[in-house]
Amino acid sequence: MAEDPEAERLDTPEEEEGGPVKSFLEHLEDLRWVLIKSVVALGVGILLCLIAGNYVVSILKYPLTKTRAPHSGGSQVVTVFFGTNRLGAFPLSPEQQSALALGTNRSVAVRITPALLGTNQVLTWQVDDHPALTERAQSIHVDLINLSPASGFFVAFQVALYGGIVLASPFIFYFVAAFVFPALKMKERKYVYRGLTCGLGLFLVGVAFCYFFLMPLALAASQKYSQWLGFSAFQWRADDYISFVCKFMLGMGLGFEMPVVILTLVKIGVLNYAILSKARRYMIVVNLFLGAVLTTPEVITQVIMFVPLQALFEVCIWVAWYWERQDKKRAALQEAEAAVLET
Repeated sequence: MAEDPEAERLDTPEEEEGGPVKSFLEHLEDLRWVLIKSVVALGVGILLCLIAGNYVVSILKYPLTKTRAPHSGGSQVVTVFFGTNRLGAFPLSPEQQSALALGTNRSVAVRITPALLGTNQVLTWQVDDHPALTERAQSIHVDLINLSPASGFFVAFQVALYGGIVLASPFIFYFVAAFVFPALKMKERKYVYRGLTCGLGLFLVGVAFCYFFLMPLALAASQKYSQWLGFSAFQWRADDYISFVCKFMLGMGLGFEMPVVILTLVKIGVLNYAILSKARRYMIVVNLFLGAVLTTPEVITQVIMFVPLQALFEVCIWVAWYWERQDKKRAALQEAEAAVLET
């Protein structure tokens, strides 16, 4: 008697089930809709960021406002304000510090105000220790400028493109997952879900680490190095700044994805604890190279980026060791149970 195909399908364990069987043309049709929906999501994200371009630019400029100004030596620096405008920062010589007696703070905010002296209008100055003004005096001062009539439109599109990718990426991942997941077994889906969750978390941690901590150091070092070479560093091209900030954060986020890739290779048997241990010296060179490529060309930010990347690799080594240990314990237990059953 012939077996019922439907009954055989129902008896198949859930872990072995994949998605519905489709022809090659049906898969192409599904892929076409994935691409269409992804492009639409990206277009909507770009449009929203074009409308809110000034807010996106403010977010990208935040690390610049929180960057502390690099001061050389022990000289006192006076930052001069006229109203809400910052006129400039001026280092004082030891003689000037002694003559002006502005206090012992390294950064001093001085406000210029108009006043009447008899019948004459004169400008007076006084030290202003307001916390907000003091913070502005200690921060880096760089103007972002456009150097051509079309630059403003190019920068707006550049900002909208980067912002649109960020806004659309969750929807694009969802569309791709909906296309791929039906072909996966339940066990494979479980590992994919875990990898995506951990990968997203590590990516956000890398971006946040770059945005709040590494980026201000890199920007301060960039201005300091330009001044050391004898160049003015108080004006940067807006498109160069935005491109640098976005690529820097993206590179840092992708760098933090390394544990997901390595541990996935460990899970499928391509790598193991012994291989990772031997590769430690090579990963030191690789992480230093990534620090040199993804950051500004100076040592401090390269080392700061190298440390978390190398720490994540060390975590991967210990996780691989733990997994191997658990597998050996599980195998030994199964052998012991098999020996008991044989006797």
